[in-house]
Amino acid sequence: MEEDERPLSNEEWISTIEYLCGSKAEEFKLFGYEYVTAEEVWQCVSEKYAKNGEPARHQVVNDILSLKVTKFMNFMTLSAYKGTHF
Repeated sequence: MEEDERPLSNEEWISTIEYLCGSKAEEFKLFGYEYVTAEEVWQCVSEKYAKNGEPARHQVVNDILSLKVTKFMNFMTLSAYKGTHF
């Protein structure tokens, strides 16, 4: 196995998730949602994992990269109604 093909360590995986969520937050800021954080993006994406368990890594990456502003804002609105604090 070449070095580029080795599996990510847990620390590398977490770092990758943080980077992707930060990137998605920056994308939303370009659309005018200037107070979005990477943590909020992750909470939105990972909400369904609490019920079903965490999927394969490629699915997690896809869930982050394909997150739309409308889904994120619906999540934030429901969280506000539930009293979830960010």
